[in-house]
Amino acid sequence: MRVKIYVEGGGDDKRQHIQCREGFRKLILNAGFTGRMPEIVAGGGRGRAFDMFKRAVAVSNRDVMPMLLVDSEDPVSAPTAWEHLQARDNGERPVDATDDQAQLMVTCMETWIMADRTALNRVFGSSLQTSALLPETNLEMQPRDVVQNALEHATRGCGRDKAYSK
Repeated sequence: MRVKIYVEGGGDDKRQHIQCREGFRKLILNAGFTGRMPEIVAGGGRGRAFDMFKRAVAVSNRDVMPMLLVDSEDPVSAPTAWEHLQARDNGERPVDATDDQAQLMVTCMETWIMADRTALNRVFGSSLQTSALLPETNLEMQPRDVVQNALEHATRGCGRDKAYSK
């Protein structure tokens, strides 16, 4: 069986989709996955990724397992990803989808960026205001606007062309 993961991200053009797929491939490899790699489909926006997933489930066969992977957008308190998506986005689970076909990432990509202090220091150097970064403990439970604002604040002294901005 092949796995096809519909991910939120990758922007709206072909170059960005290629970069998104490559980034997820590296992430999966770095997580220790070996064997048959899943196919990554860069969905662009959240709604588009969900629509592509729903279409895949509707035409799914036994040879392909479609999966949905989106940002949680908010800290998760619901028991399942589908319950979180229903409460947050009115994103109903397709009738033929199983509980494990929806997976949630952190609230926003900036959480991943902030979690990698070594890379932040390498990119932003001594101009990075590390005291403005959030503590790494339970970073995934921080609301996305708090994470984004902290990252922007921590990099504001790094120069107009280098400071982080959503």
